[in-house]
Amino acid sequence: MKELKLAVIGKDVSASQSPEIHNFIAGKMGNKITYAKISLPESSFEDEIEGVIASFDGFNVTIPYKISVIPHLKKVAGDAAVFGAVNTVTSCDLCGYNTDGMGFMMSLHCNGVDVGNTAALVLGAGGAGRSVAKKLLDAGAKVSVYDRVYANACRLAREFEGVEPLESIKTQPYFLIVNATGVGMHNSVGTSPADRELISLCNVAADLIYFPKKSRFLEIAEGCGKKIINGEGMLFYQAYFSECIYCGESPDGAQAVKLFNEYIEEKTK
Repeated sequence: MKELKLAVIGKDVSASQSPEIHNFIAGKMGNKITYAKISLPESSFEDEIEGVIASFDGFNVTIPYKISVIPHLKKVAGDAAVFGAVNTVTSCDLCGYNTDGMGFMMSLHCNGVDVGNTAALVLGAGGAGRSVAKKLLDAGAKVSVYDRVYANACRLAREFEGVEPLESIKTQPYFLIVNATGVGMHNSVGTSPADRELISLCNVAADLIYFPKKSRFLEIAEGCGKKIINGEGMLFYQAYFSECIYCGESPDGAQAVKLFNEYIEEKTK
């Protein structure tokens, strides 16, 4: 049994479900953890990140620090090296990993969504958007990326051949639209990153936001009769893959799905 001190860091993680999920997964895997929530203002991130590293065995990273944490690490591995973004850190060796892409693709798979030979629009070119865009490309989708800062989308396109950067959102059909921005949570609850006209032309709307459970973006999509996927599955699966990294265990897709179903069942009791 592993005993670990873990945490999640971000600009505002006050509503994060990560402690609940990680404790559930760790317990089911026979490990014992403590898991803290650490909200860091952007103005103090550089001053406080070293203290976080020294205080925890590992930690998860969320908006907006998935890229800015990298200079504080000695190395990045796996998907993190490809994406240029980190969501999981092991403090003992100062290594960064990224389990977002695996979590997102497992969430699509479990919802019966196959993106091969389809057109996908990713909204947001930050850490999560980068992960999603690359995984969609690898799965055979034609990927367009829009970010409010056009240079960010262009930078992503230069790194991942095949991505089309958009200076403005084109109102055209996409099989899948993914909200990888923070629009729809915290101070922007009730706001959608895309309008109804665009959403009405897609088949599937996926939001990486999990709180609120149904964002305005997903409400509009559901009202248009589209398949909707919120960020709860991705959050759980990326946490599962992170726990495997922390505890040195090999991930098992069947086990991950089983644990997710048990978690949802337990929550709805």
